[in-house]
Amino acid sequence: MKKGMKKMVSLILTALMVISMFAFSAVVYAEDEAAEVTVDPDFKMGVILVGDETEGYSMAHIEGIKEAAAEIGLEDSQIIWKYKVPEDSTCYDSAVDLVGQGCSLVISNSYGHQTYMVQAAQEYPDITFVSMTGDFAAISGCDNFKNAFTNVYESRYVSGVVAGMKLKEIMEDGTLTAETQPDSFDADGNVKIGYVGAFSYAEVVSGYTAFYLGVKSVVPNVVMEVKYTNSWFDIDKEGAAAEALVANGSVIVCQHADSTGAPAAVQKLQDSGTICYSVGYNIDMLETAPTAALTSATNNWAVYYKHAIETVMGGGTLEADWSKGYNEGAVGITPLGESCAEGTAEAVEEVEGKLKDGSLQVFDTTTFTVGGEEVTTAECDLSFMDFTSDPPTVIYQGETVEAIEDGHFSESTFRSAPYFALRIDGITEDAEAVE
Repeated sequence: MKKGMKKMVSLILTALMVISMFAFSAVVYAEDEAAEVTVDPDFKMGVILVGDETEGYSMAHIEGIKEAAAEIGLEDSQIIWKYKVPEDSTCYDSAVDLVGQGCSLVISNSYGHQTYMVQAAQEYPDITFVSMTGDFAAISGCDNFKNAFTNVYESRYVSGVVAGMKLKEIMEDGTLTAETQPDSFDADGNVKIGYVGAFSYAEVVSGYTAFYLGVKSVVPNVVMEVKYTNSWFDIDKEGAAAEALVANGSVIVCQHADSTGAPAAVQKLQDSGTICYSVGYNIDMLETAPTAALTSATNNWAVYYKHAIETVMGGGTLEADWSKGYNEGAVGITPLGESCAEGTAEAVEEVEGKLKDGSLQVFDTTTFTVGGEEVTTAECDLSFMDFTSDPPTVIYQGETVEAIEDGHFSESTFRSAPYFALRIDGITEDAEAVE
């Protein structure tokens, strides 16, 4: 009998033995450790959310947790939810309350929760705390505090390819020209696109750069304007930012903010006769913008949550940083809208395949310049800083690493949270946020 077959038979027999001993339990397998884990009916996890089902980002996390729980066999009663928790000491209070209710795994989904989560982790060393999108777990000195993210820059690049295909189509068929919409071209003949960003964090810079490079891979003569809202969720500000971008000539507006404000505004402008389209984030925006929305970059949080639940419930230890992309099914794009260009699905399939096999790197240094020069070095300080002081002070000391490896910027490898903060040529940021 082949070694692989013997192993399979052994696993099956072991599983059958466990089922017969614990008839009330489901059996799951920790993916990374290939270890058998029995669902513990006493296991509880707590979830701290900055929003609820009405906000796309939190909804994506809610769906991911529910999907993971269903696959594993957790009961609804084993998950305790905390909705609309602000990024202040309320988060700490919520974490402590969840520990008191018996949770051995406590997860928060907002970056601003991080400092309160580590405070709770220091006080309860036997409980695992995960700050999603956080960035200092590995240097915090707190072994039970973890960070996780996804390689969402990969799906942002793919959504950029979708946008680029649409731009190419409408320029080639004569729909969009300097005569039909003159403000949509700059003095050098570059077509304009826009981006609604929440904050000027590396996470957003990494995301908008990936999107822009995806567009540029299809339409080389493109420039992009970025407007910030200084909020992750503000329907009015996001809508106003999208309107301002289109007024400045942007033909396609992407977003790294959490509401439906931007796509709704673009749909309204399209309905009034303006040539413009939208690319969303987190969730399918077709209900909000049926003809304006092309697709959305999205995360499949279930991949991480399944891994985290299985690991903690099985007595294992989570890695300090976790970030996965297309290869693990952790990122993707939502269904293509009816307005997408012909051939878009095939282009997406090709690009996703190249991302999976490594033949395409999102931040390939031959595809962009900074100050007119190709980037050959990019040192990144992974320390956690307090930027409210002058000068900024170091809270947790991290390494300074060289991020350029083998001709590309190596994103989300030295830690899970993005650290790409280069301002590349072709993109301009507005100095002041939308009011």
